[in-house]
Order: sequence, then C-alpha cells, then structure tokens
Amino acid sequence: MLSSGMTTAVNVTKNADADWVIRAAGQTGIPERALRAYVAAAETVNAAAPACGIGWNTVAAIGFVETAHGTYGGGYLTSAGQGSRPIVGPVLDGAGFAAIADTDAGALDGDTRWDRAVGPMQFIPTTWQLVGLDGNGDGTADPFNIDDAALSAATYLCAGGRDLTTADGWTDAIYAYNQSDAYIRQVREQATAYAAKAGAQE
Repeated sequence: MLSSGMTTAVNVTKNADADWVIRAAGQTGIPERALRAYVAAAETVNAAAPACGIGWNTVAAIGFVETAHGTYGGGYLTSAGQGSRPIVGPVLDGAGFAAIADTDAGALDGDTRWDRAVGPMQFIPTTWQLVGLDGNGDGTADPFNIDDAALSAATYLCAGGRDLTTADGWTDAIYAYNQSDAYIRQVREQATAYAAKAGAQE
C-alpha cells in the first residue's frame, strides 16, 4: 500500500509561472517543454473538474515512466511539443504484454496486425480514440504531441469523478492507466521525488 510519501505524491502546484517552470525543470531534470505540458494539463483538468486535484507531478511521473518525457530511443521534444521521432511501443501480441489485435488499421502505430502504444504518454489506439484531446489548440488531437497527450492523460486519470488527493483515488487512477502494482510503485516514487525536488510553489 501507499507510504506516508502520499502527501507529496499528490502535491498540486497551482498557477505555475514561467520562472517556476524553468527553475523546477532544472531541479527535477524534466525537460522544460514537457514540464510546461504537464503543468498545463493538471491546471486545465483541475479547472474543469476541481474535485480531482491531480498534481503536475503525477502527470510528469507517468511521462517519465512511459518514455522518459519523450526522450526514449534518443529522441526529444521540439518547441512545438512534437517528438523528434515517433515513439511506438512494443507489439501487443501477447508475448510479455497483453494481446491486442489491431484496432486502427495501423493509422497511429503503423501496425496492421497488432496494436502498439504510441506517443510520449503511450496511449493504445483504442484508448486514444476515447480520450484523445487537443491540448495545444491546433484543432487536432495528436498522441505524438506532448500537450495533447498530457491533457488526455490527466483527463483519463480524473475520469469517473476520481479524487486524486486521496491515497485510494490516486492509486485507482494509476491502476486504470496501467494495471500493475510495480507500475503504481514506480509512478508514486517518481511523483513524490518530483514534488520534493521542485518544492511547493507560493
């Protein structure tokens, strides 16, 4: 179960300004472009669903565990928030992962036989079809864009009226994202570390 570190794992930084983002990026090692997307996603979702209380650090922790903030495989995020190269996860063919037959004719993942998770927050095509949102206002919901992916992830985590300021609500949300106890522990530890390194914002 969750440790006493839960208090900082659910930390929420409100109305982060540019100076804070620059400083926190340096303190946490999160690329500034990614951190801006995580903070914006948390702020946007909390404005729409105040009861959720999702912290930027939770979104960031998932981004780290999934793709090291879009840097997996030596890539990086451009100033527009796009990955320098498409991030496509392992084939979901049942060998070490769930078996998910192709659902999008390869439109997102390039695989017409099996589904694969895509983008910096690693959405499988069916989930993206359900929750994909346009986070940067360009008129397109793109799972390969960090703004879109982060907002979609935060929205997904807060779905169903979840309260992420409670240990149970937070755990349920992360479990919905990835049904693995090891994953929950890894995200919790990373979220707690990010909150501690960045410190509270006044």
